[in-house]
Formats: sequence, C-alpha cells, structure tokens
Amino acid sequence: MSENAATTPLELTVSPDFSPEHIAGWYVFNTWLQRRLGERIHLELYQDFAAQRQAIAADKVDLIYANPYDAAMLVREKGFVAIAAPRDCPDEVVIAVPADSPAQSVEDLQPGLRLAVTRDPDVNLIGMILLESADLNRDNVSTASVSTYVVLARTLLQGKADCGFFLKEAFDDLSAPIRRQLRPLMTSEISLVRHVLLVGPRAAHLREPLQQLLLSMDDPASDGRRTLEALGLSGWEKQDQEDTEFMIDLMDTLMV
Repeated sequence: MSENAATTPLELTVSPDFSPEHIAGWYVFNTWLQRRLGERIHLELYQDFAAQRQAIAADKVDLIYANPYDAAMLVREKGFVAIAAPRDCPDEVVIAVPADSPAQSVEDLQPGLRLAVTRDPDVNLIGMILLESADLNRDNVSTASVSTYVVLARTLLQGKADCGFFLKEAFDDLSAPIRRQLRPLMTSEISLVRHVLLVGPRAAHLREPLQQLLLSMDDPASDGRRTLEALGLSGWEKQDQEDTEFMIDLMDTLMV
C-alpha cells in the first residue's frame, strides 16, 4: 500500500446529474477502486451543484466524474487532468413536454413558455441554444429550477411547467410509465460533449494506474465488468489532453 494510503483518504465525487438508480453502483465502484489501487478513497455524493462546487473550491475533491461545464473549470483553475470518459455516452439534451401538450415541435413553443430545468449547466446551455429556433431566450421564457430530473419530470406532469431540459441519459433512465407521459420535441446531436473522469493534484500519482484500470474494466477476464453494469456503462475510453482541450474550447464556443 502506498504511503498516501496511510494518510487522509482521497475524495471521489460524482456530478450530481447522475441517475439515482446508479447510486449503489458508485459505491460498488469506489470499493472496487480501493481494492484494486490499494488506496483509501472516500466517496462523497453531494446533493446539488452548489454544494459540490463549494467542496471543489475548498480543495476537498481529488477524483471526480464531472460534467463538461465543471470539467473546464477543474482543468483550467484547479489543475485536474482528465484520464477517461464513458464509451458511447455523449452528453445530449432532450427537450420534452407533457404528452398532451399541443406543441409538436420546438418551433411550436411560444414566448411566455414556462421552462423547468435542473442546475446542470451544460444541459441548460445546450437546451437554450436549441430553443433559439423558436426565437426563445432567457428574456421571453419563465424558468424554474428543480433539484433533480425526476422532480423535473414530476413538475411537467403536474402542469407546473410547459417544457423541460433533460440530460438524455437521465431521460432514458426515467421509469417507463413516466416516459410514456412525456414527449420529446428535440434531442441534440453534438456528440463531442461528455462527462469525464478527472484526477486532481493530490491524486496525481494515480493517473496512469487508474487510467489503465478503467480501460481494462470491460475485459472478459476482468472483475470490473459487474461494476460497469452497476454504473450503467459499457466501458471507458482514454481521454487525453487534446480531447479535453477541444471539448473545453467547444463549451466556450457554445457559451458565446
């Protein structure tokens, strides 16, 4: 066991937009990582983005499965390095309405729209770009923030909002009865924006062994395959610095 393992545990956290059904999977993943790396790692799941960013600002976080928006901040301001991203899992956005909504396309949405969103920054950024085709913007829609995508779906079904932005993965993870009561109007097709696993300065010694471990999780002989299933992932692929910088530049372009 490394010298670092005898000191304060490293902290692993996950972007709060992950599906609730995978909570247990992240605990399984953390236990698996500790066993395979010989490191003490504490998994801390924050309830919202604000709480997680406070922890990041206080330098409490060492490993993080981050959304693209926060990844940019972590790389540029906190010295984190991205080492892997989930395979075939880009961050796409679904604009959805209640199934009985008269709107059949984004262009049918009108000024005064009651929009429900989470505090997922990259999803909200992409969603607002998609609404531009209907000449909608932050000045002519009413926006309400909710805590999770499940609450967002409930808000739509209760008639408290006309439209909502979902991370596609989160929309797909909603129960079948709930999905049947919602209707997607549009899904983004950017494909280059995705969550990434980043390693902070205090865990720099783990970059190479952790990357190798993640990339081999889906090997037939690996004991990591069940852990992948618990996370709802098919595998990891390498994320190098060039890939990361390109994604950050793309996020900057979208924000203009």
